[in-house]
Amino acid sequence: MDEYQIVKLVKDWYRTVSDEVFVYFLLNDRTIISDELYIRSYQHNPSISKQVIGYVYNYTTSFVSDLDFPILKWDFISDAYLYKKGYVIRLYSTFGPAPLPNLKYIIYCITSSTEDTGITGYEFRDKLVIELVDLNVAANNLNLPKIMSSVLGAKLLSENNIKSNECIQIQQQMRSQKLFAGHTWYDAERIVSRYFNENKRELSKEVFKISQAYERVFRPYRVVYDTKTWEPVLI
Repeated sequence: MDEYQIVKLVKDWYRTVSDEVFVYFLLNDRTIISDELYIRSYQHNPSISKQVIGYVYNYTTSFVSDLDFPILKWDFISDAYLYKKGYVIRLYSTFGPAPLPNLKYIIYCITSSTEDTGITGYEFRDKLVIELVDLNVAANNLNLPKIMSSVLGAKLLSENNIKSNECIQIQQQMRSQKLFAGHTWYDAERIVSRYFNENKRELSKEVFKISQAYERVFRPYRVVYDTKTWEPVLI
């Protein structure tokens, strides 16, 4: 499947979702299952971990910044890349109990809250935003291979079970890089949040530059659908 086919598949799947689960897994047979079902299935069939090609995060938000810059809000990429490279996070992780060697995509599936459209604005009412990221592309642009090596050291060759504090170190180093028009991940998130959610229009030039950097770093494939017609729309 290419990016277009995956996003269309996720859109069609979303129309059938009736529960409030946040995390799902896309399998190579084109099915999408909840994290709970994945874990139950793994207990009987461990090979299912090799069938996972996408991590789908489904959520609702009241903030335009989350809809326009979802990756800055939810940074699953470092943990996802660890699982792709053969690691398992000790204790609990939404990526499950085993490495995901064929994980290729992180997919954000976002809708505007129906309870507070005043914050998100009219343009996002009745909309579904799907943003897909190629994990390898994003990880390389975020220097994750180098960061992982500096944090884990010899563990790269000897162990696959890592501690949560090691994951935090990797994430912090990833987010502290000034890859977003001279801003760290933290600062970029704060700036776009203030611009969109607090109406700080004096930040427009910085937001534009951050948007360009966001595109360069993550190379997202993004489609917005009208949930009344289920056709793509421009925002």
